Amino acid sequence: MMSSIINLLSNLDYFSIFLLMAIESSFIPFPSEAVLIPAGYLMALGKLSFFKILFFSILGSLVGAYFNYFLAFFLGRNVVELLIDKYGKFFFLKKRDLYRADRFFDKYGDVTTFFGRLIPVIRQLISLPAGFSKMNLYRFTFYTFLGAGVWSAFLIFLGYFFRNNATIILRHINIIIIFLLVIFFIYIFRKKLFKSFRVNIFKNF
Repeated sequence: MMSSIINLLSNLDYFSIFLLMAIESSFIPFPSEAVLIPAGYLMALGKLSFFKILFFSILGSLVGAYFNYFLAFFLGRNVVELLIDKYGKFFFLKKRDLYRADRFFDKYGDVTTFFGRLIPVIRQLISLPAGFSKMNLYRFTFYTFLGAGVWSAFLIFLGYFFRNNATIILRHINIIIIFLLVIFFIYIFRKKLFKSFRVNIFKNF
């Protein structure tokens, strides 16, 4: 599988990485794993530079995220939902996916534009609720930059360090993501629990 992807992306360069990551970061269902893991593989071969891959990956992610953000910001929820009803089937996009991103954003706030980039489906759509809510553009850019950077670096290094087992990684990437997310949410839960516990102790005093 990895060899077929490498053959398919044999002309992969920095502009291609930028373009494909911009597509992936919009509402078009294109997996970033299919770009950045092979890019990491090519980095291991000395054909691409890590920092250039990361730079163009983040830049592409920002462009795609801006597209969704401004679409939601200027058109509003009703128009976007109408577009999803009419054209969503062509992009395997349903309103329930948007509602899932909405709930995620409503529950955790602006920071979801950071760690939402690590969650499949949510990753492509989290910019829409940010646009609906008129989230501050600088905060949106900052969190999207960080989230895209973490996600991109993770995939690049997967391709680099496990280049001999890249087929296994691609086959089980969702399991890997879920495992990392479980660890992340356990950390958040423990942090909130500790904060609540500390507040209760001070109240008793």
